[in-house]
Amino acid sequence: MPYQVFAEKTGVMRIVAETRAGSFGLLPQRLDCVAALTPGILIYETEADGEVFVGVDDGVLVKTGGDVLVSVRRALEEQTSVQLRASVEKEFKTLDERETSVRMVMAKLEAGLLHRLGSFQHE
Repeated sequence: MPYQVFAEKTGVMRIVAETRAGSFGLLPQRLDCVAALTPGILIYETEADGEVFVGVDDGVLVKTGGDVLVSVRRALEEQTSVQLRASVEKEFKTLDERETSVRMVMAKLEAGLLHRLGSFQHE
């Protein structure tokens, strides 16, 4: 996350992440890759912890050699995947809709300001 490390794990056997194109899995032998993540559930599995579900916001996943780095704006962990799916829907996707609305309003304000500045130059 931008200001802290949510989790640092070793011995991860597999990872499943969500992108705009759908879910994809990573095994240790997979070629290096980069993927843009969308709000959803990231799953990783270790021998010690078993299958772990983490809710993630927009971000990026980078696999280089045996290392996988995931950088997201926000992350959360719940007891069950059902609780986690509900939390992701509520927390991340609702906020993204608000951010989209704010960005649209800001774009309109900027366009209006530029139009007014342009009209001053013609006078």
